[in-house]
Amino acid sequence: MILSIITINYNNVKSLIKTLNSVASQTFKGFEHIIIDGGSSDGSAYIIKDYAAKSPFSIKWVSEPDKGIYNAMNKGIRMATGDYIQILNSGDYFVGKDVIERITDALKKNDYPKILYGNMLRVNPNGNVIGKSEYTEYSLRQFFSATLNHNCAFIKRDLFDKYGFYDESLTIVSDWKWYLQVIGLGNVKPIYVDIDVTLFDCGGISEKNLKRRNEERRKVLEEILPPAILADYDKHEFETRQVDRIRKYHLYPIFYFVERVLFKLEKWRIIK
Repeated sequence: MILSIITINYNNVKSLIKTLNSVASQTFKGFEHIIIDGGSSDGSAYIIKDYAAKSPFSIKWVSEPDKGIYNAMNKGIRMATGDYIQILNSGDYFVGKDVIERITDALKKNDYPKILYGNMLRVNPNGNVIGKSEYTEYSLRQFFSATLNHNCAFIKRDLFDKYGFYDESLTIVSDWKWYLQVIGLGNVKPIYVDIDVTLFDCGGISEKNLKRRNEERRKVLEEILPPAILADYDKHEFETRQVDRIRKYHLYPIFYFVERVLFKLEKWRIIK
């Protein structure tokens, strides 16, 4: 089994149906779909049962109370038998029918890396695309404020055995913490492929609770980073973000030219 797709759901039946239909439409069928429902009261279990009965690929599912989204994710990971894990939560869906087929080809072409990821398109509640994941490579600095989106990432199952599962004491940023430890500090290099993988509904918990997300991120940084590194980041964070914005809008050559002129003037004054 090459892939285990894990879907978390709780009282979100309308969005769940969209996700299940997206998975069922994939041209490649060599995967298993694991659905963890938190004991929904909106008919989700009936929909899942019917979906499992008609599915041409392996389905595992449970509908029972859990202790939150990361507890449910961990439950799904423990049930998984695939070499790779993808988290495709209720409401998220694939861009097209050939996504998994293209991803499995990319895994093979890249010699089956520890983590492979593509593009995530952000959509509003009306389904209109409003943005796209921007990072094609990741560094420790980027993880201070950004993360690798889990629904467009395909993670080797054995990484969870080595680095542990998601921290269930966190409510929003546990996947970010896991990536920070594995990629930022563990030096596991993710491989990027230019494939539009998923569409993500921005009405999710992290978008609605920006303040809580930032508080949890700060707590994690203070927990796992040496004080000297965190202090250095705090000192230079604003200037670094300014440079990122300048590069994003292709203004860097202008600022570089001004800096070079000022440097030459300064050097000329010293020599003079």
